[in-house]
This record gives sequence, C-alpha cells and structure tokens, in this order.
Amino acid sequence: MTTTPGTRRAGRREWVGLAVLALACLLYVMDLTVLQLAIPQVSEALRPTSTQLLWIIDVYGFMVAGALVTMGTLGDRIGRRRLLLVGAAAFGLVSILAAFSTTPEMLIASRAFLGIAGATIAPSTLSLIFHMFTDPKQRSAAVGVWIGAFSAGSAVGPVLGGVMLEHFWWGSVFLLALPVMGALLVLGPKVLPEYRDPDAGRLDVRSAAMSVVALLAVVYGVKQIAQDGIGGVPLLAIAVGLLVGVLWVRRQRRLPEPMIDVRLFRIRAFDAALLVNFLSIFVMVGYFLYIAQYLQLVMTMSPLEAGLWSLPSAVAFVVSSQLAPRFLARVRPARTVAGGLAASAAGMLLLSTVEVDRGLSALIAASVVIAFGMGPVFGLTTEMVVGSAPAEKAGAASGVSETAAELGGALGIAVLGSIGVAVYRSGVSAGLPTGVPDEAAQAARDTLGGAVGAAARLPGPAGTELLAEARTAFVDGLQLTSAIAAGIAAVLAVVAAVALRSVEATAPEETEADEPEAVCAA
Repeated sequence: MTTTPGTRRAGRREWVGLAVLALACLLYVMDLTVLQLAIPQVSEALRPTSTQLLWIIDVYGFMVAGALVTMGTLGDRIGRRRLLLVGAAAFGLVSILAAFSTTPEMLIASRAFLGIAGATIAPSTLSLIFHMFTDPKQRSAAVGVWIGAFSAGSAVGPVLGGVMLEHFWWGSVFLLALPVMGALLVLGPKVLPEYRDPDAGRLDVRSAAMSVVALLAVVYGVKQIAQDGIGGVPLLAIAVGLLVGVLWVRRQRRLPEPMIDVRLFRIRAFDAALLVNFLSIFVMVGYFLYIAQYLQLVMTMSPLEAGLWSLPSAVAFVVSSQLAPRFLARVRPARTVAGGLAASAAGMLLLSTVEVDRGLSALIAASVVIAFGMGPVFGLTTEMVVGSAPAEKAGAASGVSETAAELGGALGIAVLGSIGVAVYRSGVSAGLPTGVPDEAAQAARDTLGGAVGAAARLPGPAGTELLAEARTAFVDGLQLTSAIAAGIAAVLAVVAAVALRSVEATAPEETEADEPEAVCAA
C-alpha cells in the first residue's frame, strides 16, 4: 500500500499511537484464546449442544474471515482511524452482550457480531502503521511490535483468562475488552492520524454477503452431519454453500473492482504458499480446541492452572516465530517450512498417545514441539504469498492471506472439532451406564462439560461411571483428531518441500528494508 511519501522520522506521538494499536491487536488474539479456557464453564452454565458449542467457538473466526476484505475496502473509503474507532466501540458493546448471554443462541450471535467488529482491527492497524512510520528502519521496528502483539496475545490470553475464571464467572473473559477499547477510543483521536485511499475501490456488499453465506452454509452442513448423521437438510446446506461459492468466483472474475482478485490464483508459487499456510493453521487451531478442555475436565485443573500449563507452548510459538527467521535467513524457505511441519507432525503424533489417567507430560511436550515447529511456518508462508504476487497486487495478496488464515483456523475447529464430537457422542452413547435419566444422558452426549455437570447430580457409582465413560470418549476424540492432524501435517511437509523449492532465501536486511509489506503480512 502506498503511504505518505518521504522518510520523516516518527516522534513520540506516533510511538504512543503504536502502543495503542498494539493493545488492540493483543486483545484481538486474546479474544480467541481466553474462550478456550471458558468452555467448561460455558457448557455447564448454558448447556449448549455439541454443535452449538462449536458455533460459539468458531463463528468469530468465520465472521472475521468473511468481513476482512470488506472492512479493508470500507476503511479506505471512510478513513482507517474512523473505522477502527467505530469497530472498537462496537467490539466493547458486543463484549458486554456476550458476557451476559443467557442462552447458547445469544452467545453465538454475540460472537458473530464480535467477529464483524474484530475484522476492523487487523487491516486498520496495519494501514495506520504504514501511514505513521515512513522511515524504513522505524517502520520495520513498528511492524515488529505489531507482529509481537499478536504473538503476545496468544501467550497472555490463557493466563489472564485463567485468573479471571478463577475468581469470576465465565462471561468475565469478555469484559477484558472494555478497558483496552476504552483506551483506544480516548487516545485514538489524539495520537492516530486519519488515512483514506483516494483510489479506494467500490464496496461490493453483494460479494461480501455471498462469501459469508457460502462459508456458513457449508460449515453448518458439516456440523449437523457430525451431530445427527447424514440427512437431507445438512446435505442441502452444503450444496447451497458450494453453489453460492461458485457464483461468487464467477462474480469476482467479471467485476472491474473485485472483492478478491482471483487472477492471483493463477500464480503457482502463490497457490502453493497459500495452501500450506491455510492447512498449517487448519491443523494448529483444530488440535488446540481440545487442550484446555482436557486440562480442566479430564485432569481436573482449575482455569488458572490450565492457563499456566498453556504458557510453555505459547512462549515456544513466540520465540520460534520471532527468532527462527533470523537464524534461518539464508536457508531455503522450503526446507524451513517443511522441517517445521515435520516437527509439528511428530508433536501431533505424540499428542495422540495422551490417555485419560496419564498424559500431562506428553501433552505439554507435544504442544511445545507443535508450537515451535509452526512458529516460522506461518511467517514464511505469508511472506511467500505476498512476495509471489506482482508488486501492484501486494495489497490484494495480503488481504487474501489474512482471509485464508482466519478461514483456516475456523475450518480447523469446524472440521476437526466435528470429528471429535462424532467420536465423543458415539463413545458416550455406547458406554452409557444403565439407569441414567434421559436428561442427564442427553447432557452427557452433547459435551464433556455437560457430562461433568450431569455426573455431579447423579448418586454414587452411576455418576462416577458416567464421568469415566465421557472422559474416555473425549480422549478417544482427541487421539483420533490429533492423528489426523499429524497425517495432514506430514503430507503438507512433503508438499512444501516440493512446491516451494524454487523460492530463494532472503537475508534479514533485505526483508526489513526492502519488503516491509511481506513482513507485516506475517
């Protein structure tokens, strides 16, 4: 993206503005991680079905993915600062709605609106950073802070969320947004410049709506099949979603100003890097869905203990994502990516050995190996996605990369989560003790959190046996999904080694000075 010409050095106002933007980015990621810890309490308080629970978790990511490009275009037209402030205010208000949700449907709707508001943050903050920091060295440092804020959010989220859940109800994790968004609304107008693109493209509302409908229809069908088996309604939903997706692609090809330039997909290096990035996030987020539940509902840890045990993998991811590119700058990216994916596959295979009565050490070791392997993969593949596109299409390529990242994470939760749900429901139904009331049996079949609550209300041996069967079924789902994720990561490592072998290594100085857009997209 072209910003104000010249290399004026940024002053105190710009650095304070960067701190405000970094806080917003940190919160954006925290909102994804803290909910994982709250799943047991949400299950007990709202008693969602297994499908509703998956929607609560991943509708945020789907709405972000569907709205990212639209929000980028809207920000160019009305002003990035204005859009960021409006989005921050909406994020804060909807966070209150989410915190005090009384039904699963209310929480799903709140999370959907949070996703739309959250989609204003990433593109707006990055564009403003490029506008505020025109000096190459300062811009490189500012982008590093921006990337670090996203990484830090994954580390801080579980711990801070654990502290809140230790002392307050599950909805308190959403209220963490309020002070940060309040600071953004107060300081933003004072320290952030306004920026509009004089050549901004037309906002295509129809394309935006079609993309969201296509995504949600397919995911709805997949989740319903996981819960109730193959049926006419879920198959129809999948068919409608695929049809709308095809029509969306045709529309993008015909529009003079498409939502996403589909011609980018004719570039082989672009396609290969995007596929690797998409599936890497798919398996990473998909397996992470089970960790917090295992620690709390199987290992019976408190939310704070579970958050602290999540910290090693978060630190490993931060360290590897920040340091690996520096140490491996002259190694071919294909080797680095393939090596990281191979290591992650080994970690996921180790995770598939976790059992009900023992497995904490294996789980923590596996999580650290996976995070350490995936850290450099995300950054390098994102750089390759942007770098493989023509210079004039770098902005569009960055938008595609961000959208694919959000979509990959949401689909990972949807697909791998649905597989785990199917295994869990089958296991609980097969091993359900005799004499369990219908209401308790239904709660146990829906979620592990529901099984824990139902078992606590049953007398003596019946409750103990029900809980044991539910935990065994949950771990069976964890083992199978981890094995599937390991297989995908292993195949992906081979694909990366072959498909990305033509990409040359880039020295650190060149990355920082000459390709700021590639770095920022990471």
